Amino acid sequence: MATSTPLSLTGRALRLLSAREHSRAELEAKLAQHEETPGALAQVLDTLAAKDFINEDRVVASVLHRRSAKLGAARIKHELQAKGLEPEAVAQAVSDLKATEPERAFAVWRKKFGTPASTPAERAKQVRFLASRGFGGEAIARVVSGAFDADEA
Repeated sequence: MATSTPLSLTGRALRLLSAREHSRAELEAKLAQHEETPGALAQVLDTLAAKDFINEDRVVASVLHRRSAKLGAARIKHELQAKGLEPEAVAQAVSDLKATEPERAFAVWRKKFGTPASTPAERAKQVRFLASRGFGGEAIARVVSGAFDADEA
């Protein structure tokens, strides 16, 4: 009969990190309930950070890679902030995203709708859809009004 031993904090952290990149704040939140002695979690996270298992630049790059094709800068900014990342890293990522926002909004719009709206109700639906994805008003207006055409993309 095999008995399973509970995972150590390091083991739990490594299991989480093997699935995807996590920020230090995310790991603290997820592992806090498993900390048996005060300070043990901070020590484990310090060790993992020293070995570069926890790296905020990789967390930002991972989120941008996974989410930028479908979401606008506002939604991605919210996700990065929720991960407890440094405000400077979030601001840099968002400024990089804003440069490509019209192209990304057009790609998302084209996949969902493909043709310009023929009625005000359809136009409003397209605007709401893009806004819910976190795209900015300027990019939405360009895409929905037809000012951003396929030759630019």
